[in-house]
Amino acid sequence: MSLAATLEFDLDEMLAGLQRWVECESPTFDSAAVNRMMTLAADDLVAMGASVERVAGPAGLGDCVKASFPHPRQAEGGILIMAHLDTVHPVGTLATLPFRREGGRCYGPGICDMKGGTYAALCAVAALRQARVDTALPIHVLLTCDEEIGSPGTRELIEREAARHRYILVPEPARAGNGVVTGRYAIARFELLAHGRPSHAGAALSDGHSAIREMVARIPEIESMTDDDCTFSVGVVQGGQWVNCVSTSCRGEALSMAKRQADLDRGIERMLAFNQRNADGIGFEVELGVVRPVWEAGEATLSLYAQAKAIADELKMPLPHASSGGGSDGNFTGAMGLATLDGLGVRGAGVHTLAEHIEVDSLVERSRLMAGLMAALR
Repeated sequence: MSLAATLEFDLDEMLAGLQRWVECESPTFDSAAVNRMMTLAADDLVAMGASVERVAGPAGLGDCVKASFPHPRQAEGGILIMAHLDTVHPVGTLATLPFRREGGRCYGPGICDMKGGTYAALCAVAALRQARVDTALPIHVLLTCDEEIGSPGTRELIEREAARHRYILVPEPARAGNGVVTGRYAIARFELLAHGRPSHAGAALSDGHSAIREMVARIPEIESMTDDDCTFSVGVVQGGQWVNCVSTSCRGEALSMAKRQADLDRGIERMLAFNQRNADGIGFEVELGVVRPVWEAGEATLSLYAQAKAIADELKMPLPHASSGGGSDGNFTGAMGLATLDGLGVRGAGVHTLAEHIEVDSLVERSRLMAGLMAALR
């Protein structure tokens, strides 16, 4: 019997611990909420025996947490568990999406993306320590605060910490079929700004030019550029303040995703071509925001996957791999050429919706997989 199969996990205890995490809501833009979540995770790490360092976060956002477990070579790089604790769900989502178990599913905001996988990863480390398994390499943890907005403030921290390690494990949600991720598509975010001309909407409507109307006209043009190689979507629109005023500005945010960097680069060019304003200042602006580079599986990542697959075979579970959309901080480490295995987290669905849930059985299954992998890595 394999080591991973012999480790002890108490599902009820895992669910109770995960419930504390899920009920500590932590939307990215609420720095106080994110910091409460970081404190909770840091306390759990300390209770597990880790040394913890709090890292001040980017301006206006929450903090990050670095942790190291005792090891004769603790100061050296080894295995980095890399995860984010921010979510897309605003505080109060628990009222409509409470933590609850229904049969083989467990629901809650952020439970799949990615508190469930992160908690399972820490349970894997705890199980190894409880069984007195000495891993060949030291285990470190990095928990970040802004992944859901593209990691604009933590990319430097992520790349600096990852460069010190031999293996990067990312417990983002599993792919369909119990799969893991060995590559990620390239992603670009854009800031959109439409400019209009003000007037009184009741007394002089024809004197104005609506920025909202300008934005609305551009959205179908942007989204119609989507093809098999590159997608375009507008996900945020905000404009106007008074209904009796013709709007002078309307802002939005767009996202583009491509399987190849060259396709994304062409997509960026097409988006920036929308920049156009007339002599009166009326028109449209596009500014390139955060970009996640394409991550294509290299030899180091495929070798790491092969080791994970061997553990999965011992556990008699499938473990297919593929490149995936969605983006994660694995984009950065994978693009650096570091051995990165993503999608190690729990199985589930409904991510970023009010139906977000995990498959309960996957908590123990994925914890075993990650524990076995960490024990096997050299």
